[in-house]
Amino acid sequence: MKEHNWIKIALTPFSWIYGLITNLRNWCYDYQLFASKKPSQFVISIGNLTVGGTGKTPVTEYLTSLFSNKVPTAILSRGYGRKTRGFILAHSASTPAEIGDEPMQYFLKFNPNVLVAVSENRVHGAENIAVTAPEKKLLLLDDAFQHRAIARDINLLLNDFQRPFYQDLPFPAGRLRETRNGAGRADAIIVTKSPALLADHVRNDITIAIRQFSKPETPVFFSFLEYGEPESYAGGHVSLKKVKMAAGIANPLPFAAYLRARFDVTDEVVFKDHHNYTPADVEELIKNLKNDTFVVTTEKDMVKLKPLVEASGVAGKFAYIPVKVSFGNDTGRFHEWIFKQTGHLFQAER
Repeated sequence: MKEHNWIKIALTPFSWIYGLITNLRNWCYDYQLFASKKPSQFVISIGNLTVGGTGKTPVTEYLTSLFSNKVPTAILSRGYGRKTRGFILAHSASTPAEIGDEPMQYFLKFNPNVLVAVSENRVHGAENIAVTAPEKKLLLLDDAFQHRAIARDINLLLNDFQRPFYQDLPFPAGRLRETRNGAGRADAIIVTKSPALLADHVRNDITIAIRQFSKPETPVFFSFLEYGEPESYAGGHVSLKKVKMAAGIANPLPFAAYLRARFDVTDEVVFKDHHNYTPADVEELIKNLKNDTFVVTTEKDMVKLKPLVEASGVAGKFAYIPVKVSFGNDTGRFHEWIFKQTGHLFQAER
């Protein structure tokens, strides 16, 4: 047996203890020993059981695009990795250090149509949004599946196709934030990062595996990532041949695979998730970079790197790959389901 399997076995008893603690916490919420407060807005939570990298950001952006032109919408995030605390509304002078990289990405993409805010206390955050912008009737909670102090109307659970929660364990032997039974709280489950073409028998097998832990009637939808045309940090599309990958995301493997399949990847530099880039990082990335080679990053990395790159005068040597989620053949079924849950919001806006 491989060494890492022995480590996993040794850590499994601690995972049982961790799982018991999270089960007790959930039981206290289920039986109202711990209070959940419902905000005035209609709340959709997007979250997961697995730590990081399940595609919450693209799904949040998909829902924002789907709803924001129909009903006044706000996004509330914890702002993971920011250097501040408390409730903050994103504004034109905000930085990733102030609000976090994902909220910064939301703001840059959807401002001024969508309000973006951060607060580690989601209840207080929702209340502040209600006071600041009472016209916002829909609240999207980014990464809030375990934040049960705030009640939600729709609970969306994401399941990474490559790292399914039903084959995993809680910390520290696995990557789960709670036991797999937490899937029973989901109103719908979205399998993310699936292959664009997925055989019916694979879909059925995954659905059956998920429904060992979810409610029997919980719908399961399949989605995949669509990568857009490369965008220069200096603005506009750019044609790429040779690239040097740089990524500071939870799971860079799909991004790396995409680049390898389409470009000549000369080097791959991986930083930790939510890495705070420095001028020294920029210098290292462009060190010995040939004229025909671009440093290529994810959109999330671009949000933090771009000011540094511009300050160094090398924006023309950097590019990023935008990404969005697609539900493919499940698009109609997903839209029908979610609009059924939220139809009254649109009626109120007429």
